[in-house]
Amino acid sequence: MGLLSLGTPLPWEQAKELAHEVRQHGIEQFLHIWRNTKNRQKDRLLWGDEIEYMLISLDRKNRRARLSQRGHELLNTLQIEENEMLNLANQTGEKPDLEALWRPEFGRYMIEGTPGHPYNSSVFDLTTVEANMKRRREIVASLMREDEMILSIGSYPQLGSGDFLEPPHKANGQFSRSLFLPDEVINPHPRFRTLAGNIRERRGSKVRINMPVFHDLNTPRPFIDPSIPYDRSLFPGDKEAKEGAARPDHIYMDAMGFGMGCCCLQITLQAPNVDQARRLYDQLATVGAVMMSLSASSPIFRGYLADVDCRWNVIAAAVDDRTAEERGERPLAKDRFAIPKSRYGTIDTFLGSDDGLFKPEYNDLKLVYDHEIYRHLVNNDIDELLAKHIAHLFIRDPLVIFEELLDQDDSVSADHFENIQSTNWQNVRFKPPPPNSPIGWRVEFRPLEVQLTEFENAAFSVFTVLLARALLAFPDINLYIPVTKMDINMQRAHNRDAVINERFYFRRSSPADVENTVAELTANEIINGSAEFIGLVPIVQMYLDSINVDEKVRRQIERYILFVRGRANGSIMTAAAWIRIFVRNHPEYKFDSVVSSEINYDLAVVLDDIANGRRPAPELLGAGNTV
Repeated sequence: MGLLSLGTPLPWEQAKELAHEVRQHGIEQFLHIWRNTKNRQKDRLLWGDEIEYMLISLDRKNRRARLSQRGHELLNTLQIEENEMLNLANQTGEKPDLEALWRPEFGRYMIEGTPGHPYNSSVFDLTTVEANMKRRREIVASLMREDEMILSIGSYPQLGSGDFLEPPHKANGQFSRSLFLPDEVINPHPRFRTLAGNIRERRGSKVRINMPVFHDLNTPRPFIDPSIPYDRSLFPGDKEAKEGAARPDHIYMDAMGFGMGCCCLQITLQAPNVDQARRLYDQLATVGAVMMSLSASSPIFRGYLADVDCRWNVIAAAVDDRTAEERGERPLAKDRFAIPKSRYGTIDTFLGSDDGLFKPEYNDLKLVYDHEIYRHLVNNDIDELLAKHIAHLFIRDPLVIFEELLDQDDSVSADHFENIQSTNWQNVRFKPPPPNSPIGWRVEFRPLEVQLTEFENAAFSVFTVLLARALLAFPDINLYIPVTKMDINMQRAHNRDAVINERFYFRRSSPADVENTVAELTANEIINGSAEFIGLVPIVQMYLDSINVDEKVRRQIERYILFVRGRANGSIMTAAAWIRIFVRNHPEYKFDSVVSSEINYDLAVVLDDIANGRRPAPELLGAGNTV
């Protein structure tokens, strides 16, 4: 989770009056950071991962698996020990010996774990990632009750469906006003409930999330969800479902929690300097969709099989705070811009770098940006591409403003900048150094779905890091495609079994026709190579061949590379495909798209067995790979 401050959050009616002030100060804070760090050089290639977990309570007698609100309790315990060690380190001046760091996420049942320290730039360090991830699971497990488990899966199948929460609560909360989710699923930190409420208030209605249902043999056509309480009249927004917000043949969801209650795997990479961070940002953005298709793990929403495999569009709709005017449904009158996308989505503009590969035609999307902010940035020596990027982020309003943090010294604080930067959730994020910090320019890679096991999460993390290092080591590698093609790729990546059935726009390695540099390739062709493109795996292997790698280290890394190869060529199935097959083969499944509480329980138990090595799953992990 991004910026997480303590204080008194302002309700939307007060916060919106301060939005312009926060934007102004945020830009000044960015300019101070830029002046102080633009010439920074030779930062180490440090990196880290974030894995999000769900805590689940099992009722074995009644075959129920419910999301547990004790996740927040466990998080508090984990952070007490962490803070004690940090305080001791501050007193002694020694480096704290932390195995992991723990952070809250939107769901009260969620826990985010990261390594206790960034991984360093050595190749050997890549072989320690899986062990660190396993240790994080062990640390959380040591605090669990006998009837609890943690799972790292993209979406919880029964979130918002029936008896899904322990302890149970009615869906009647003031913040979400959801027909399905009680506010008790939200982390009690004041930021999260305020986010949910302010998104709804700013938008002028509840969010509208509709994922296409998977039409099985006995699924009604059209599918009209019988579980929606169409006639509830507790809040004014309750009528929206009946008035068209809930679409036929779709799974309808109506609250931020359905998106931000999903889990993911994210990787943050530090670059040596700002130009190389810009190169990583641009080049990694183009591979986001295909990597998401390889990692797909979210085929069930609100108790129904969906005709998609990923959670990305659910989150995009869940945080879509645009008003009707901004969405283009009404002419602009009160609002400043018509905005084509949610604040969660693919990037809208490349940054360019000193590699000389960027061309203006790659930014083929008509960019919406604040022209006044853009002129101010340019007048303060920010180049055009970066100025437009920042001015584009700042068309958004700050969603949560803490009263105590309004007055800041812009020369030493970045809170107002991060307030808006951290709530532009894109497939890659360009992260300036914090003020007065040893941390450098970074890029966050965000499209990966979290995996069930540490082996899978380590494989995707290590592969992403090696690809990033190859992109820096070989500056002539050019993966640019038009920005609008990335949007198409991301939508295709959602589709069921996209990794084996879809084609993605990607740049040819050496096009004979220089006017036709982009082709539609399969995930296998992009990852493993073809006549059109050398392949991301061969690029990574070229990089490993170019450096001195110990034979034992190389063997472990090759396990991860072979796994990624297998996911791309279809010989190793995605978690989404595995889960869908499990449900459809379950003896209690009626081929009507419904994932019952009993099926959900059996699925949770089996997934936990796989995650903890009690059940082999070569079809999911690859032959010879164990947990």
